[in-house]
Amino acid sequence: MKETYRFLLYNIRYGTGTGWRFHAPVPFSGYLRKTRKNIPGIIEFIKSQNPDLVGLIEVDGGSSRASGVSQAEQIADGLGHHSVFMTKYKKRVKPGRIPIISRQGNAFLAREKMLRQAYHYFERGVKRLIIEAEFNHIVFFIVHLSIRARRRKEQLKELEQLVMACDKPVVVGGDFNVFSGIHEFNDFLAGTGLKSANHLNLCTFPSNKPRWELDFIFHSPHITVNNMVVPRIKLSDHLPLICDFTIDM
Repeated sequence: MKETYRFLLYNIRYGTGTGWRFHAPVPFSGYLRKTRKNIPGIIEFIKSQNPDLVGLIEVDGGSSRASGVSQAEQIADGLGHHSVFMTKYKKRVKPGRIPIISRQGNAFLAREKMLRQAYHYFERGVKRLIIEAEFNHIVFFIVHLSIRARRRKEQLKELEQLVMACDKPVVVGGDFNVFSGIHEFNDFLAGTGLKSANHLNLCTFPSNKPRWELDFIFHSPHITVNNMVVPRIKLSDHLPLICDFTIDM
């Protein structure tokens, strides 16, 4: 018996858009930009791809920037999906106390209802969230790792332990921030037995001229990747990944 799914992974940069104006009048001031004009385009794009499962990185949970609306719920409603969302920061971490930043998180959307969802946090780092979503025959983990190499190494070790504790096939997706290269995954992949769905090592950042492969989908050997593409759509500073896969049961 086999089941086939389409998984879309996308760092949407909180719906703040991209382009040179993002850094005007001062660098990164675009993070304060209102998002209501950009989210409909993101919803339209994701809907056009007809995914069964969606992992979203850098999602606004309802700050003033998003006019108090949860982007996770807004996108899920547009797709007709179920959704889970959580902030990336533990409350005791300073960014988690700043109004807009405290609503910054990740989300997971699915056409079918999840059996279980859980939220784990890495021991160290600023961005600590790990979303776990379990279905009948598969478990997903959604992450956004640290920009510091030493911290990423620690986080990958913790992630390895979570993956190894699963008794079902696993997919791990997220923004891993590996600017120094994919060799950082050697120990993680050896320890878990996971493989990258992006066999061609297509780059995902920045979206206007991709030079780095920062966003990854890893999968268990029980999963067969039928197709994997990186659409050149510039709704964020990252490009999305779309993976069609089959679970061998």
